Amino acid sequence: MGKVFITRRIPSIGIERLQAHHQVDVWPGEDPPPREVLLDRVRGCSGILSILSDPIDSQIMDAAGEALRGIANFAVGYNNIDVSAAKARSVQVGNTPGVLTNATADIAVGLILAAGRCFGPAIHNVEKLQWRNWEPMRFLGQEFEGKTLGIIGMGRIGMAVAKRLHGGWDMRVLYTSRQPKPQVDQQLAASRVELGELLSQSDVVSIHCPLTAETRNLIGTDQLQRMKPHAVLVNTARGEVIDQAALAQALSERRIFAAGLDVTTPEPIAPGDPLRHCPQCLILPHIGSATEHARNQMASMAAENLIAAISGKPMPFGVGL
Repeated sequence: MGKVFITRRIPSIGIERLQAHHQVDVWPGEDPPPREVLLDRVRGCSGILSILSDPIDSQIMDAAGEALRGIANFAVGYNNIDVSAAKARSVQVGNTPGVLTNATADIAVGLILAAGRCFGPAIHNVEKLQWRNWEPMRFLGQEFEGKTLGIIGMGRIGMAVAKRLHGGWDMRVLYTSRQPKPQVDQQLAASRVELGELLSQSDVVSIHCPLTAETRNLIGTDQLQRMKPHAVLVNTARGEVIDQAALAQALSERRIFAAGLDVTTPEPIAPGDPLRHCPQCLILPHIGSATEHARNQMASMAAENLIAAISGKPMPFGVGL
């Protein structure tokens, strides 16, 4: 029997699955465990089940020691884990791909509609008791039927968003991808284009690419200037893909119409960040995968990853070191 540390409370289905095989220690707080606590609680652990906001680096791995066999991230992304350090220590790394596709795609579509139709300012108007009469020129938003959708990163989630909006709103689909996707082109009458063309032609731009050295600050001042003045920008991928200062300036200068963000840098977004006070920017607290079904599946997958790694087997959802 090994020892597993879980850095946050997760659905019980995952905890109970691990408890059937190993000794399980769960950090009870809603906030991340302090660094010194994390270093202490992982000592002697065979497995670590981490959250995307937990930096799992070489120091954490060394604190766990030679017993460490696997690190399972409760997320699709794993940029919080030093994968090179794990590989050097023969520690497997796993994630939870696929199960949050629909949940995150739904949030992206919701943000497109909510940002484009001025939900934020309208809700604020009601909450602050400012709704006194019907005003024909207030809260005028955008319509999306038959417009152009640009998908940055045509992976599982990007594809799910494109299917919803091509099928539901008859949107023309443009996308960026490292490789051609002939099936996507055929299914959605979509076109693979360069980023600049996508930005200049799209009425909605939805970001679904992973965070890499190449995609960090992918959307900055130059890219925002290429977009249409009535365009809506949505990000459900990683906050670091957008230069937030550039986005705040673009919104304040009305160079784009609105933005919807489920991810920010940092998380939670800094109190003084101008985007927090921008009426054209709708921000959610990273709830893309927040459905009971998705989170239960994620917990089960993370547990199975650790059970396999600790027993010396390949993780069923390993990232491939």
